[in-house]
Amino acid sequence: MKQFRTYLILFVCIISVSVSAQIDKQKQLEEKRQAILEEIKQINSLLFKTKKEEKSVLSQVEDLNQRISATENLIRVTNQQANLLTRNINNNIEKISTLREELKIMKADYAAMIQKSYKSKNQQSRIMFLLSSQNFLQAYKRVQYMKQYAKFRKKQGEGIRIKTEELQQLNADLISQKKRKQKLIAENEVAKAQLTEERKDQRTLIATLKKDESKFAAQIKTKQKQADAIDKQIDELIRAAIEEANRIAREKALAAAKAKGSGSSSPDTKNVITKPAKAEEFALTAEDKALAASFTSNKGKLPWPVEKGMVVKSFGRHQHPQFPNVTTNSSGVEIATADNEQVRSIFEGQVMSIQIIKGANKVIFIQHGDYISVYSNLASVTVKKGDKVATKQTIGTVAKSPTEGRTVLKFYIYQNKTKINPADWIYRM
Repeated sequence: MKQFRTYLILFVCIISVSVSAQIDKQKQLEEKRQAILEEIKQINSLLFKTKKEEKSVLSQVEDLNQRISATENLIRVTNQQANLLTRNINNNIEKISTLREELKIMKADYAAMIQKSYKSKNQQSRIMFLLSSQNFLQAYKRVQYMKQYAKFRKKQGEGIRIKTEELQQLNADLISQKKRKQKLIAENEVAKAQLTEERKDQRTLIATLKKDESKFAAQIKTKQKQADAIDKQIDELIRAAIEEANRIAREKALAAAKAKGSGSSSPDTKNVITKPAKAEEFALTAEDKALAASFTSNKGKLPWPVEKGMVVKSFGRHQHPQFPNVTTNSSGVEIATADNEQVRSIFEGQVMSIQIIKGANKVIFIQHGDYISVYSNLASVTVKKGDKVATKQTIGTVAKSPTEGRTVLKFYIYQNKTKINPADWIYRM
């Protein structure tokens, strides 16, 4: 019997650890599911805010692809949750069975103890038990035994109460988990039905694209050429800005050297310019270096350049999903956002330049040491060249495309002249 109890306790402990791990996993999955639901909500509000007639077929396909991908993720995560709940339910059933067996044994022990106690319950029997002692020490030990026996009896009763309550709670959890599972399955059925309709729309749109593949492929290539031309202008502006900054730095360094030679007091060490390792790199003061180091240390934690938005085109080269022979390239990321959405600086720095570029509207360049953040396709600007800006400070608003019906910010990050992937730097991009 003792060995059986030990096995029961070990079994319950193993199940408890397993259940705890599953609760944590369920919490993570629920957080993930809520994040996907929020993403779908954003897709609907940002990408499907205009009528189909107002958007090109290519834009409709791209937007639908975003929603289909998010819906597929939602179904996958919801399935994982339902499967985990099934395991939790099975674990609860096992634990309930184990607890019932344990409770049965405890009650049997308690009943036997009560029966034994009943036989010797009258006061006279207890007195006779004490008076029949051989000596005072034996009488004392018998008193202690009776006290311990009463205490143990009380403890056994309390143990039965606790186990009963635990069993009741497990039964309640079981009912709750079954309801939760049924709800998830029902929600998944709705998502699957929606996905079926969206895939049907997708096939119709793709058929339209395939019908005149050469025409649409040419449109994509033309759009890519326009993007490349804008990127080239931004590259040239950054190169020119680095050259200009380094020219000013050289002049300052020369003036500082002359001042030192004439016996004037030494310049502030934080403004002493360090010669760059390469001509295409910024010459930095100690203050600039500190700012660059701070920017680097915030990699992956920088705020989004808009408060509300989603990436509709990621960094790098991509094969077009509908036209395998067509590749596109993005030097930054494109973020769909709400109409008139405010653009904000991702980090403290200085406005290096503000330009108007054909096809990109207004473009702001902000320097953060040897890093530059670039905000393209702005309708309005609220800063000027030379302004110091703080993290999350509003610098303008995003322009809306009259042809596509979309409000999209093109966002870049450079280190000197090198383009780097914004998704590596912006929090959860």
